[in-house]
Amino acid sequence: MAGTLRALLLTTVLLVAVAPASAKDYTVGDSTGWTTGVDYTAWTKGKTFHVGDTLSFQYNAIHSVMEVSAADHGACSASNPLRSHKDQSTTIALTNPGTRYFICGTTGHCAAGMKLAVTVVSGGGSSSAPATTSTSTVRSMAKPTKPTGNGDPSSESDTASAADFTAAPGSSSSKLSSNTSGAACNGVRLAIVLLLVAMGLGGLMS
Repeated sequence: MAGTLRALLLTTVLLVAVAPASAKDYTVGDSTGWTTGVDYTAWTKGKTFHVGDTLSFQYNAIHSVMEVSAADHGACSASNPLRSHKDQSTTIALTNPGTRYFICGTTGHCAAGMKLAVTVVSGGGSSSAPATTSTSTVRSMAKPTKPTGNGDPSSESDTASAADFTAAPGSSSSKLSSNTSGAACNGVRLAIVLLLVAMGLGGLMS
């Protein structure tokens, strides 16, 4: 019974630890929306766009959203758009890494500021891979207790030192990417708490 409970709790810990953060929906221009007189280059500053995020363009009937090549974006040319939208509420899914370019197709509007370049990076929900429990720790938790020479159960598999949860300095598992989201960090904290609970319950019921 104790072993089954411990296994279930350990599985929950691992699922929480690797759960990605939710994807983000960015409203282009925030409350101002997609219109003239806005510096959309400045709007992108401080934002990291990930695969899985979406762009929401909100605009009135005199505007449009055209996805264009880098050259046409630089020249404000609407003569050969890759995609064109005029529904006044356009959602663009960022499905692949790379840079995507958008302009307004109305004459003069691109030159008046309605142009946007968005660089998309790999990794869903704006998060990096979270830290995980070391393989040696997982294996030691999964092993059943064995009696020692004096007949008392060994507590080695029920007790883990702080070192079991710390990767060696300089190893890739001890580092998080600079863009780790708050949601991923919270998941790791919750994972550690649940793991400690699993260890405590396992010790009481063994």
